[in-house]
Amino acid sequence: MNQGRLTEEFRDRTKAFAAGVIRLFVKLPKARDEVRVLGKQLLRSGTSVAAHVREASRARSNDEFVSKLGGALQEADESALWLELLREECGIESALTKPLEEESSELIAIFTTMINRTKGQS
Repeated sequence: MNQGRLTEEFRDRTKAFAAGVIRLFVKLPKARDEVRVLGKQLLRSGTSVAAHVREASRARSNDEFVSKLGGALQEADESALWLELLREECGIESALTKPLEEESSELIAIFTTMINRTKGQS
C-alpha cells in the first residue's frame, strides 16, 4: 500500500546518505575521544535513516507508515546534530560535514511533508 509513496529513487537517496555518513566516519581522526564518540553516534543515526525508510516502504497501514517515517525524521535530525558538533566543536572541516548537513536538512523537510500529507489523508 505505501510502497508507491517511497520510490526506489528515494530509497536510494537515503541509502546514499547512509553511505556518505560511513565514508565520513572512516575519515574521522579516531585518536580523539570526543570525535570517536560523536562519530559512532553519527554512524548509528545516519545509517538508521535508510533503515527506517526501508521499513516504511513495507508498512501495512498509514499509521505504521507515519511511525516509521517519524523514526527516520528523528534519526535525520539527530544526524544533523552530530554533524554540527563535529564541525563546530571538534574542528572537523566543513567541507566534510556540510554536504551531509545539507542532505539531512533536505531529508528532514521531505519526511515532515510526507508525514503531514499522510496524516491529512486519515
